Amino acid sequence: MRLLSAVDQLFLILETRSQPMHVGGLFLFELPENASKDFVYQLVKQMRHSQVNPTFPFNQVLDKLAFWKTDSDFDVDHHFRHLALPKPARIRELLVYLSQEHGRLLDRAKPLWECHIIEGIEPEAEGQPERFALYFKIHHSLVDGIAAMRLIQKSLSQSPNEVMSLPVWSLMTRHRNQVDALLPINKPVTQIIKEQLGTIAPVSRELKRSFVERHKPDFVTTTQAPSCILNQRISSSRRIAAESYELKRFFRIAKILKVSMNDAVLAVCAGALRQYLLSLDALPKKPLIAFVPISLRQDDSIHGNQVSFILANLGTHLSDPVTRLKTIHRSMNDGKRRFGRMNQAQVINYSGIVYAWEGLNLLTRALPKKQAFNLIISNVPGSKKRLYWNGAPLKALYPASIVLNGQAMNITLSSYLNKIEFGITACSKVLPDVQNILKLLANELSILEKIADEIQMGAREQ
Repeated sequence: MRLLSAVDQLFLILETRSQPMHVGGLFLFELPENASKDFVYQLVKQMRHSQVNPTFPFNQVLDKLAFWKTDSDFDVDHHFRHLALPKPARIRELLVYLSQEHGRLLDRAKPLWECHIIEGIEPEAEGQPERFALYFKIHHSLVDGIAAMRLIQKSLSQSPNEVMSLPVWSLMTRHRNQVDALLPINKPVTQIIKEQLGTIAPVSRELKRSFVERHKPDFVTTTQAPSCILNQRISSSRRIAAESYELKRFFRIAKILKVSMNDAVLAVCAGALRQYLLSLDALPKKPLIAFVPISLRQDDSIHGNQVSFILANLGTHLSDPVTRLKTIHRSMNDGKRRFGRMNQAQVINYSGIVYAWEGLNLLTRALPKKQAFNLIISNVPGSKKRLYWNGAPLKALYPASIVLNGQAMNITLSSYLNKIEFGITACSKVLPDVQNILKLLANELSILEKIADEIQMGAREQ
């Protein structure tokens, strides 16, 4: 048996019927050239009738909340779904199905994941092959976003000619030569205690420093997030919206405006959120605060949660896009500098103390409108190489994440090849017309590109 970490347990404790705590991914494939009419059926048949048992982490089941143990009674029909959407099945219908499934709880009596194969999706353009999708959801207590992305990459192939006879939940059998690098390392208790004791002094110093610097303009505290319609009690209903944009567009903005690519992404999100809230006459006078996950993962592992968060000032109270971007840049740099002075264990303990009241608020649901942040915006790096499934090219992947009681919207994005894929998850009961944010993202991206063009043109004239 394997002990759950404190963060893993938190994801289980927070889970309710209206607040499922699983993450998911929608992977959109195109049928290979000259594929047989039953190509998807053959994939499904291969997966459903495989005699190979699930491997870590897909074989882990809860044992009295505090431990993971290996499941000895795998039932493929409990975890695996196959369906064809009614034609014409566009991306819109696919996302409706995804929204419905993403709001359903996973069964804790079984390993906490599901795999859905969805076929019959119309071609991207006339004359191109039909598409099919894989929707995979897995509990956040098992993996964080980085680990989930690594699982997917290891489940697929970089070669269009490789035929994979194993289902995605048996990937460790396919990568048996990498088992030692991917499985969790059980540290001796004495080492864990020594590491924790060693965090006391540096964490105390950083807490004292944060207290002294809390009034500086770029320092974001856990008490300054304004009341907003994003911060309401949620239901189990979900709305997933997704879109792809060229990565080079964000890189160009970042280069010309001298910020990071992630700053540029946050600025596009901030501008879109500002316009969305203005359309609802609900823009707070104070800036929205984003909870931005940062990975603390220092190895190639695919287990557990190794993540902390930076609070980012999104500058949504500012009408000027450049001023907003610079505000985001400074607040992110302030958080990065703080975490840069600590190691992984120190960052986790520091974050646990600083965000303790927010965790208690989420657990008790006492003050859903008073939050340490207004929404989560997460950027998960993906594959830079094209991936295939038995010759079927992966065309796009869209993340689907969690929303919390008090945070009714989550924006998660992932990179793949030369694209950045946005996945917006929201509670459809409390936030109207979430899909409109996709148009607002595109509009804000164009605005920043135009500003970058003007700056570049002015530099050339000089």
